Amino acid sequence: MSDRLPMFPLNSVMFPGVTVPLHVFEDRYRALMHHLMRIEDPADRVFGSVAIREGYEVGDHGAQSLFRVGVRLQLSEVEANPDGTFDIVAVGRDRIRLERLERGDLFPYGEVETLPEPAVEVVDDLVVHAKATFTAYRLALSEISADPYRGTLPTDPTYLSWVLAACAPLPMAERQQLLEASDAEERLVLVTELLRSELRAMNVITSLPATEVARTRWSPN
Repeated sequence: MSDRLPMFPLNSVMFPGVTVPLHVFEDRYRALMHHLMRIEDPADRVFGSVAIREGYEVGDHGAQSLFRVGVRLQLSEVEANPDGTFDIVAVGRDRIRLERLERGDLFPYGEVETLPEPAVEVVDDLVVHAKATFTAYRLALSEISADPYRGTLPTDPTYLSWVLAACAPLPMAERQQLLEASDAEERLVLVTELLRSELRAMNVITSLPATEVARTRWSPN
């Protein structure tokens, strides 16, 4: 069954269970913030986001330039600025698949389908290897750039898979691949492989990690 959800496409990939700060300046998304703030129950202040494919802008045929799998976000903090812009914090709740995008009178709406996260049993060795690889990547990265994650890694495999996916400074296509992974096990395997590949590349060309590709700073919810 599909839902009709306000949409806020972004130039980055969002992930469930993770918070993200956003600066809202376009008129249509300012209108979206006003709409959300009029909703009495904070739990209902939700909107969807899918990533804009690199090299595209969202126009009249915006759905053609968007990835179809994204995230339902909940507005958790909002600050209205004197110039009419907003600084907000949103929390990823769950994955969605965008079936159709409508322009709407004030801001876009999407017909979306919820993509539940399957419950799978993840072997301990996979969790250990994923954490160790990310720790090694953080150490290598700290020598030339800021640490992408400040905190203790979670123990729950599903949440761990989302945190590593969100914090790994990878190109958009690879981040989208992590978002679309079928379950936590597949995601942990994939993020471990991607980070090992980055480590190998950094050992060859230490001045060129993928740190500038991840355009959004993340923090755990």
